[in-house]
Amino acid sequence: MKKFPQHFSLESKNVFITGSTGYLGRSMAKGVAQLGAHVIINGRNQNDVETYVAELLNAGYEATPAVFDINNEKAVFEWFKLYGSAPLHGLVNNAYSGDAGSVETAIEDSYRNSFEISVISAHRLLKAALPSLREAVRECGNASVVNIGSMYGMVSPDQRIYVNKKFSNPPFYGASKAALLHWTRYAACEFGHEAIRVNSISPGPFPSDEVQKNNPSLISALSKKIPMGRIGQPEEIQGPLSFLISDASTYINGTNLVVDGGWTCW
Repeated sequence: MKKFPQHFSLESKNVFITGSTGYLGRSMAKGVAQLGAHVIINGRNQNDVETYVAELLNAGYEATPAVFDINNEKAVFEWFKLYGSAPLHGLVNNAYSGDAGSVETAIEDSYRNSFEISVISAHRLLKAALPSLREAVRECGNASVVNIGSMYGMVSPDQRIYVNKKFSNPPFYGASKAALLHWTRYAACEFGHEAIRVNSISPGPFPSDEVQKNNPSLISALSKKIPMGRIGQPEEIQGPLSFLISDASTYINGTNLVVDGGWTCW
């Protein structure tokens, strides 16, 4: 029987992370790798993926590339077919891309594109990964899917902190993340009896280094709206994600873990 601290280890676990060359994705990948996981780095840009894999390998971690577009159904299922019978202990749906805007400035295609990458891709990846997730259950008793939502899937942004409507956090982003949170509950109910757990994490304000450098006034405005008085740092997402993948959370299913410094508590 494992001792309690061992339940937090990710040794011998394979973890697939979409969007893992992005700002939060890189930190997620590094965090699970540091706990012993073999992390599978997914992205569309081959150079970005292979460069980050090399960086992780040079640091002594285990990583392999998975270069394909998660919006391409054929590419997704072909990759998992090649992955074969290897167990997949963790699947993290993190990827997102989209513009800023408001209800007044948004175009219809932005809603379609946002829903495609947030919800449909999560559905597509879970279906493609099911044989591998089930193999992980046979191997060690459980598997974990973690969907990355957002505080704006729970509450609306305060447009007063943005320069104008064109630069606001957009409604199609929040709407698609809200849908992803509820889809998480559906999947948790469907696969929980198989010991495939499906949960979500809703990060709060984690603006990129570029935004922090180029828009200090926005960072100040964001910080004032957070009970902890500061924005989140990328490494602060590592613990919550690793916990939900680890054996320390084997009875947690269908929950949304909010990592927002208290933003949604006001």
